[in-house]
Amino acid sequence: MIELAINNKKKEGIYQKDISKNQDISFKYLDQIISGLKSSGLITSVAGKKSGYRLAKDPDKITAYDIYTAFNPELAVIECLIDEEVCIKSQKCAAKNFWQGLNANIIKYLNSVTVEDLAKQQVELNQQRQELTFQI
Repeated sequence: MIELAINNKKKEGIYQKDISKNQDISFKYLDQIISGLKSSGLITSVAGKKSGYRLAKDPDKITAYDIYTAFNPELAVIECLIDEEVCIKSQKCAAKNFWQGLNANIIKYLNSVTVEDLAKQQVELNQQRQELTFQI
């Protein structure tokens, strides 16, 4: 998603082989990632013979939580947050309240970080790495 956000201005999108190479992800594994992102409506294929992939929305409208939920139904740091039947103490459990609070904070944080935020940070890190290379 970061790679797509960085290349979001390209009309033709970015090719899967380029994402694979740039992010050091196997082509086969990237197939699975792309499938999940497409089915969740976060990315689209660009039409045409030599087409690639693009973000389906502006990068500032896609959160880290959106990406997480493309592959997982919901976030739960412990199982009883999803299924109260897992534990007989579920209705009167101080620990569960703690885990609910932690879970809520994690979701809030994931919703506060956009793909645009991550892309900007990656561009800065890439520039720093280039500067270090030139200084040697």
